[in-house]
Amino acid sequence: MSDIIKNIESKKSEEALISEFAKGIFIEQRRNRRWGIFFKMLFVLYLSTFLIIYIVKNTEFGSFSTHKHSALIEINGVIAANTEARADYVITGLRRAFKDENTQGVILRINSPGGSPVQAGYINDEIIRLREKHPDIPIYTVITDMCASGGYYIAASTDKIYANKASIVGSIGVIMAGFGFVETIEKLGIERRLLHAGDNKGFMDPFQPLKTAEATHVQGILNEIHQQFIDVVKHGRGVRLKDDEKLFSGLIWTGSESIKLGLVDELASASQVARDVIGAEDIIDYTKRESYLDEFAKNIGSAMLQSMTDTIRLQ
Repeated sequence: MSDIIKNIESKKSEEALISEFAKGIFIEQRRNRRWGIFFKMLFVLYLSTFLIIYIVKNTEFGSFSTHKHSALIEINGVIAANTEARADYVITGLRRAFKDENTQGVILRINSPGGSPVQAGYINDEIIRLREKHPDIPIYTVITDMCASGGYYIAASTDKIYANKASIVGSIGVIMAGFGFVETIEKLGIERRLLHAGDNKGFMDPFQPLKTAEATHVQGILNEIHQQFIDVVKHGRGVRLKDDEKLFSGLIWTGSESIKLGLVDELASASQVARDVIGAEDIIDYTKRESYLDEFAKNIGSAMLQSMTDTIRLQ
């Protein structure tokens, strides 16, 4: 009889142990689910915040400034369609700055050796448009290390240009550079095979002798673009330019020398212009910069485009 009672008690003890174990597992699973929900919500919150910031930075809704300020847009590096100094980015920043009702003045801070005349032209045209649309908001250029070629093409459209005494300014000219490898491939015994449709499609080929007609044609293009550049500078700077034939020769000068030539108005930094010229010492940066999503999208797009153009190329 006692054995039966012991067995019953043993079974009850086992059942209680199993029940307690199952209960513990249930509690642990519920705790894990709660933590899982917490981390999922945290991730969603993080992603939502990131997307909101990205959308605000990459749309033209204007800024959320609450006080009077000077707006800053930076142009750094080579001005080209695939850099952060491209027209789309600079123009986006300019439009945001002018759109903000608290903007007292705009500072275009340039540190660039130049680049594409097309990209620089787009920016120049947009500055002129915005100045006409917002006549009460002045726009100034502040040159840091360098403002040459396409950089100065842009600067010429602003109200005034400021620089440091050691800044490099100028290079108002147009250049097209290349190499010739005719004798090199002959010495190496290489046969050049070039097939093309269109009599001049293969012109300026570096593995063939330079033809006079081709050089003349290209020089005509360079001269035309150079004259466009000269016209833009003369229109922007007006009577401030000195009558010096060297101005448009492609030479460069220091900031101090540039004042004498009329290429620069005064010596000052961005903070000085904001404080002493615009009268709004607080500076808000409106520069549009490439984000991780932009970089990712660009890489994906480039890969897809490359895969489609590997066979046939127009160049």
